[in-house]
Amino acid sequence: MVDQSLAGRDLGRIAAEMLRPMNQGLETVGSAMLFGAYVEGTYRSAVMPLLASTTRSNYNHNLNRYLLPIFGDVPLRELSTLTLQKYFSSLNASHASASKIKDVFASVLSSAVRFGIILKNPLGGVQLPPPRTGRKTKATITPEQFNQLVDSIAEPYSTMVYVCVLAGLRVSELIGLKWEDVHQDALTIDERFCRGDWGCPKTNASGATIGVDESVIERIRQLKGKKTTINWGGKGAKKTFDLVPSDAPGDLVFQSLRKGAPMSDHNILTRHIKPVGRKLGIEYVNWQVLRRSYATWLVQAGADPKAVQGLMRHSRIGTTMDIYAQFVPESQRRAVGQLMQMITQCLAAAKKTKSAAVN
Repeated sequence: MVDQSLAGRDLGRIAAEMLRPMNQGLETVGSAMLFGAYVEGTYRSAVMPLLASTTRSNYNHNLNRYLLPIFGDVPLRELSTLTLQKYFSSLNASHASASKIKDVFASVLSSAVRFGIILKNPLGGVQLPPPRTGRKTKATITPEQFNQLVDSIAEPYSTMVYVCVLAGLRVSELIGLKWEDVHQDALTIDERFCRGDWGCPKTNASGATIGVDESVIERIRQLKGKKTTINWGGKGAKKTFDLVPSDAPGDLVFQSLRKGAPMSDHNILTRHIKPVGRKLGIEYVNWQVLRRSYATWLVQAGADPKAVQGLMRHSRIGTTMDIYAQFVPESQRRAVGQLMQMITQCLAAAKKTKSAAVN
């Protein structure tokens, strides 16, 4: 017969051992919550509404595709650094995708720390596998291609491309630009409109008043008083609109022609910019390519990295230096050319010497 008192003492020791991490402050009671339950019950309702709509969309995609299927039924306290390292070490995804997945994971777990559900974020010591391929050169357009685009696209979209490039604006900043932000020789970037949401600039460095060439300001102001005619209804009907229906300080510089609301950057790109780009033989163009081209031209013109960082409003100098890394300076081109010329001369001299010896 089993000694009941002994069995009771054993059960007590087991229970004490299980509760020891909580009693010693090494775990919280909430850490027994499943990862999926925390995401659905807390993270989606308390944290996600604070994110921009595009960020929410990307986070939801990564949660649903990569994280919830694997970790949904795992208690938060079992998400150790080793467990997470094994996951990322075996993840079949590109380095860029793995980095985005890790960002989402970090957001969820750091919020659990902030809310007192877990004591520390186990993702802190996790490393990503190195990239399988080297850094690829990102697409840009030349000044000549830029001029062709601007000349071939209808207004007001032509001016939008002009301002986007020569002011180095993100498209969300371009869409959110108001008349009160347009100065004599500068533009103020203090808010943006991104896929239906108004918000502050992307980073602290993004919000600034930036100097621009006079032509940018002139190009914006010349829209006032201009009209455009578009298809309206069926049977070939058309209707004429003012390009600038209203120019009060708080009004948008670029308003949708039909309703005066913020424009859709996606529609502008697919209906006006890309079709013209294809006709001109420009292989690839989007809003990021336009902005990156401005930075590349600054580098080619010999601008200082810190000046480029300020004009592009990059929060990290490393982002700016990535542009320098893909640019081959003219001095390097000359050095390679001189080397090839020397090799050619040496080979020609050797051939001449050999021919003379034979004769």
